[in-house]
Amino acid sequence: MELRQLRYFVTVAEEANFTRAAARLHLAQPGLSAQIRQLERELGQQLLDRSTRSVTLTPVGAAVLDHAKAALAAAQQITHTVDEFTGLLRGHVRVGLISGAANDEVDMARVLADYHRDHPQIAISLTEDTSEAMYAALRHCELDIALLGLTGAEDDPAVALETVFDTAIVAAVAADATGFGDRITLAELCEHPLICLPRGTGIRGVLEKACAAAGVTPDVAFEGAAPPLLLRLAGHGLGVAVVPPLRPADAAAIGVRMVDIDPVITGRLALAWNRERPLSPAAKVLLGQVRIAMGGWKGGDTIFVEREGRA
Repeated sequence: MELRQLRYFVTVAEEANFTRAAARLHLAQPGLSAQIRQLERELGQQLLDRSTRSVTLTPVGAAVLDHAKAALAAAQQITHTVDEFTGLLRGHVRVGLISGAANDEVDMARVLADYHRDHPQIAISLTEDTSEAMYAALRHCELDIALLGLTGAEDDPAVALETVFDTAIVAAVAADATGFGDRITLAELCEHPLICLPRGTGIRGVLEKACAAAGVTPDVAFEGAAPPLLLRLAGHGLGVAVVPPLRPADAAAIGVRMVDIDPVITGRLALAWNRERPLSPAAKVLLGQVRIAMGGWKGGDTIFVEREGRA
């Protein structure tokens, strides 16, 4: 029995599908299947039921799964303990960001630059994606740390969430648009064509959750990956953009004005990591530096519209 076989078994169990598990492990599916069958032969028991399209655990597999996870965590902890004991920081840290997490208010680029200067031997990989995709990557330990927007659907206790800041979500309309006051209800908002971020982003998630609670359905006419594009479309009168707030002078420069939504919809930016599997020493140090920087971010402005980013 090899640790890699246990890792393959755990991944197939989590994905309930050999094809997805092979893609996640960057393996050919036949090779993955062969390794799992070899593990089953060594144990003398079938661990996975392959009789349906969705791979499920046999009773033996279900009993073995937690032990396999514990063995993998223990092996990883041995390496981490040795590194911490010797004071050696090495390896690779995987970071996920929404694009709006690299602006003036949340300067992740500065944090990563300082970290790289202090620990040049550590490789850093940076991913920008939707919050939903990064949350799933954290659950599967494909990312070490992420800054993401909360959608309201996060319910996995394995993922730790620490709020960076909250901000009210507002509607942006063309500066010369008529029929809009200083506030707009959700029901009134849904009477207009909306310009929104795609599904899987934090702002879209909280908007849809609020609309469902109010019994209304948003009419999304345009989707864009970045708040600046949404604002430009709104400025040309193509609909109402649902975005983080913008300073009045900046809004005027784009040709829009901000309208408060009633009831208030709150967007939340959070630092996230997987609490159930030990972080490497390198990732622990970076997490600490991000948390220190968060103190300054929390004390600053709560506006997080990135110039060309996704919130």
